Amino acid sequence: MTSLPPNSLDPADWQALRAQGHRMLDDMFDYLEHLRQRPVWQPIPETARAVFRAPLPTAPGSLAATHESFMNDILPYAVGNAHPGFMGWVHGGGTPVGMLAEMLAAGLNANLGGRDQIPVEVERQIVYWMAEIFDFPDGAGGLFVTGASMANLIAVLVARTAALGTSVRRQGVAGGGSRLTAYASAGAHSCIAQAMDLSGLGSDALRRIPMDGDFRMDIDALAAAIAEDRRAEYTPFFIAGTAGTVDTGAIDPLNAIADLARQENLWFHVDGAYGALARLSPELAPLVAGISRADSIAFDFHKWGQVPYDAGFVLVRDGSRHKDAFASPAAYLRRETRGMAAGSDWPCDYGPDLSRSFRALKTWFTLKVYGIEKLGQVIAYTCTLARYLAQRIVATPELELLAPVALNIVCFRYRCPQQDTDGINRINGEIAILLQESGIVAPSTTILNGRLALRAAIVNHRTRQEDIDALLEATLALGLQLSHYPRNLR
Repeated sequence: MTSLPPNSLDPADWQALRAQGHRMLDDMFDYLEHLRQRPVWQPIPETARAVFRAPLPTAPGSLAATHESFMNDILPYAVGNAHPGFMGWVHGGGTPVGMLAEMLAAGLNANLGGRDQIPVEVERQIVYWMAEIFDFPDGAGGLFVTGASMANLIAVLVARTAALGTSVRRQGVAGGGSRLTAYASAGAHSCIAQAMDLSGLGSDALRRIPMDGDFRMDIDALAAAIAEDRRAEYTPFFIAGTAGTVDTGAIDPLNAIADLARQENLWFHVDGAYGALARLSPELAPLVAGISRADSIAFDFHKWGQVPYDAGFVLVRDGSRHKDAFASPAAYLRRETRGMAAGSDWPCDYGPDLSRSFRALKTWFTLKVYGIEKLGQVIAYTCTLARYLAQRIVATPELELLAPVALNIVCFRYRCPQQDTDGINRINGEIAILLQESGIVAPSTTILNGRLALRAAIVNHRTRQEDIDALLEATLALGLQLSHYPRNLR
């Protein structure tokens, strides 16, 4: 036992803490090791919710008792994306290595806003590595953020500053008199429109470009929209191509967009939230050809990279333009050539956050321990499973494939030939819910051309062919039951 000052939060008994910490770590290893014996997801009983209606604690509590509550009241009722049967959304599965790295980062408790510290160098190394992967030049800028939504916002802000000059940071977008317009596919993620909103340009300034039959941006429609805006005396400034759309996994024609962006002198951005990391697979990299021509790329290590949440990233070709959009001199951020205030530039010069967690460490561990060849193999295998699922669907008369499979997302439905479109949609919506409640496998849904699709996003490195088979078998059984007894619909 150690005698502590009355206001210390360190333990009086480090050995007891060590023992409890080992129990907590072992519990999480057990959880990950035996995931297949657990349900993907299960409905939350009111008794579990009631635990979180308890009053604010005032007196100290027991670490062991709080850990027990975590095991009983929290762990069983997570969304389940670590589970091999989770196919609902594009969520990575995480790894034990990443979990351990996150523990180390929490123990170090480094603030990655700046200062002369090695954790900043770790983040810089990831920037250098990503520039190498995407064939960006020396001097590229990069930053860890919460996720691709924030990364896309940063890209819009950098492009806005490049278009209007740094005076926009003082005068606002109305100060220059230009009416900026941006362009993205109708299948682009909603965060692109949100980025326009948050940047002060307004979501109405985003032109949603129609898609072709493969759910990719129509390049002729894009060119026509830009020309129309120029005739109306707008100022086009930004095109967001998507590598892996949220609905179907489609990849916009990136090389054609790059050609048009260069011709029109527009900023070419790629929202590659998960699809950008196809670059790690020699088999898949040709599918995202053209991404290396982008001015900026947004992507998430916590998706296909399998890094624990959260670990988003933005990469900018011209690091000086990236810095122009965010660097903010202040007395308390004064830089020196020696001491703790040395080591400029700092991460806070490239984004809005001054307080930042050490996200780079779990990414660094993941890249160091697994290597990009192994990660590329994992990514390629999820696409192999997606193609297998698509082939099974095409070969099954009761099922219908609703979109081409570009990467790892498969959209399909149970046919229900005796039902109209609304009836088919209702039945497939109920199938999705029943699959989730079964705990066996958990897809999500989306709407494609007015048809509700069961959407299987195969992202998790733990998913195997047997999980795909389980999805198909359960879908067919539920579809048969519901199409014959539609009164069972809730």
